[in-house]
Amino acid sequence: MFQQQGLWAVHSAVLLFAVTAQFSKFIELPALDITPLRSIFAALVLMVFMFIKRQKLALDHKGHYALALLLGLLLAFHWVTYFHAMQISSIAVGVISLYTYPVITVFLEPLFHGEKPRGMDILSALAVLLGIYLMMPAFDWNNSTTQGILWGVLSALLFSLRNIIQGRYFYRYSSNQTLLYQIVVVIVLLLPWVAPRAEQVSEYQWLQLLVLGVFFTALPHSLFVHGLRFMKAKKASLIACLQVVYSAAMAAIWFNEWPAFMTWVGGTIVVLAAIYATYYRPRQLPPKIDES
Repeated sequence: MFQQQGLWAVHSAVLLFAVTAQFSKFIELPALDITPLRSIFAALVLMVFMFIKRQKLALDHKGHYALALLLGLLLAFHWVTYFHAMQISSIAVGVISLYTYPVITVFLEPLFHGEKPRGMDILSALAVLLGIYLMMPAFDWNNSTTQGILWGVLSALLFSLRNIIQGRYFYRYSSNQTLLYQIVVVIVLLLPWVAPRAEQVSEYQWLQLLVLGVFFTALPHSLFVHGLRFMKAKKASLIACLQVVYSAAMAAIWFNEWPAFMTWVGGTIVVLAAIYATYYRPRQLPPKIDES
């Protein structure tokens, strides 16, 4: 019963994450504006939830606040680059590019343990490079698809670093506490850049940001973490790969964004490499703490 509950929670979270990607097109605002504005609503929901559950807010050591600042910086630029990648290219391109992060993680994580990447990790990285190469119509910065892929891979790198650092140095805190501190950093960092344009945001866009922040930011993160209580992180991460399929299908239905054939070919290689990197982890390393 509990395993089934966890399974439904993770699948629901992944489906909501897929809808989150669609908001890059739904909300007609720059990615830099969307990120802090949606974070305001997500932070409010998390604070209310933690207050109701009487969860601790303060961190154990002063040095951990500097670490929370670093994690927040990585999350902020990850969110901005992710939405920007989908806005300038397509949702499928942005999501597929993001899913290079499991391979980036298995390549970088050993370095935090003073070890070298395994041979199979290097092969996985080469497979991802092949997939990305096949997705690119031309290595031309003026091409929107190329821009989307490069921004998406940068977003994946930032997300991977955030997960590695969080899993290694910030593991003692609850997911709600960790996410709240990171979101507050996102707001403090980016809101000053957005505030002068806040008056131009329409009531309908504020409603969209409210829905995005509450139902497609705070809720899926909570569901995903709830699911991890009843299943292994490895299995949850494999299910998370379905986000690529969900997002591409939704974009095709809602925005008539049908990925090109080579996007599917390259994307399949990237996702298979991500599945391999997620499933076949070296036993001597601790598992990566995922979601987001």
